[in-house]
Amino acid sequence: MADVQFVPKILVFSSERISDPAIDLAGLLKKHYPPSVYNITVPCTSSIKPRWILHALKRGIDGVFIASDGTDCAYRSDCSDITSVTIKSAQEAMKIEGINVARIKMAAICSVCADPFVSHMKAFMNSLTEMGSIQNELRTE
Repeated sequence: MADVQFVPKILVFSSERISDPAIDLAGLLKKHYPPSVYNITVPCTSSIKPRWILHALKRGIDGVFIASDGTDCAYRSDCSDITSVTIKSAQEAMKIEGINVARIKMAAICSVCADPFVSHMKAFMNSLTEMGSIQNELRTE
């Protein structure tokens, strides 16, 4: 029987007006990034809740990437600050659960940042591959 290589699953939270167009552009330009990247679009990344991140990780997502609006958010001027607090809260909960905090990443992705998005996905995928499956870290009760 052939060895099956581990392929991490990444969940991306993107904003509908800023980072989501970059992800769409990456597809239109046929930029290649791993097919195990899944995207959830939100109006603003400041609306993401730490419990959503933890829920995804506990359900088998190997890493969560937040494609932040940066300073270009149409809804809040402090979007990045709020999103950073969300990530910090999620990381604290991850520590309690025994989950490596490197399984969550955030970067500002503008609407034309297809290449940076693809680069982030490839680098995160490599990092997660080295870490191994989230299943190795989850506590069973």
